Amino acid sequence: MTTRHILLIGFMGTGKSTVGEQLARNLNYAFVDLDAEIVKQVGRTIPDIFAQDGEAFFREQESRILARLLRDRTRLLVIATGGGVVLDEANRKLMREHGAVIQLTAAEETIVQRVSQDRNRPLLQGDAASRVRKLMLERQGLYDFAHLIVPTDHLTVEQINERIEAHLVNEKAY
Repeated sequence: MTTRHILLIGFMGTGKSTVGEQLARNLNYAFVDLDAEIVKQVGRTIPDIFAQDGEAFFREQESRILARLLRDRTRLLVIATGGGVVLDEANRKLMREHGAVIQLTAAEETIVQRVSQDRNRPLLQGDAASRVRKLMLERQGLYDFAHLIVPTDHLTVEQINERIEAHLVNEKAY
């Protein structure tokens, strides 16, 4: 079907990790959650990384680990990225060059509902709804490099993956 890594991008709460795990099983790829990989390699939780070293340090680790994963030619990966990975133009370029990039989307209300109780998201501390709105505006257009966009609001994981898999089959370039 494809000989390239598959990258799931999109705002937090759009379903990248959930969709990615199932997609990897369906395609017999290895699954990597980029945030979990950062936690594993740095040895601290994301809130701790943000509190102790700041967002800039987190973003540096994110870019470093993403680049290493994309250079991996020993296995095919489905990579669920963090919502902010697109903030770095070099990351956007690298993902586009080394993989099939799938953007998962959801309405603001859906995202707020999905993430408002998640204490593992340092960028949402305080009023989650206003933070989501602000971050969505700041990141507007940064996900536009994706090869495919899939809205996740009213679809099951299986339906989302059917759309992704159909796209991969139809795209001979992958």
